[in-house]
Amino acid sequence: MKLREIMTNPVIRIHPDESVAVAARTLSRYNIGALPVCGSDGRVCGLVTDRDIVTRCLAAGRSPVSTTVGEVMTANVIFGKPDMDASLAAGVMGRAQIRRLPVLDNGRLCGMVSLGDLARREESSIDAGDALTEISGQLSSRE
Repeated sequence: MKLREIMTNPVIRIHPDESVAVAARTLSRYNIGALPVCGSDGRVCGLVTDRDIVTRCLAAGRSPVSTTVGEVMTANVIFGKPDMDASLAAGVMGRAQIRRLPVLDNGRLCGMVSLGDLARREESSIDAGDALTEISGQLSSRE
């Protein structure tokens, strides 16, 4: 199974100059945990998660109204491609300890795959479970 078959499309995204407050409201409105950050050219320049907002803005004592998404986003984004095999993507996600994988086509965002998307597909549910186990194992070893 290829990512193009299971990815969410279209993807809600945000510009790096938007405020963290706008990002938080967008995450809440769509009940999602991450937003790809795309420049004016449509290329992904980062990913902002609910955790980024809490740790890099709120916990740091910064104002969500005056802090931009570009200041708190994760800039080094791991991504997949539409023709990538879902089991390979699950392995990448597990090793990188990420739960969401932006899908890029010619450098532009075309979809998003989550561990939940992988788990809903019978053929890749074991891979998703393995990825989540790897992520969870890494988290518990940090304590």
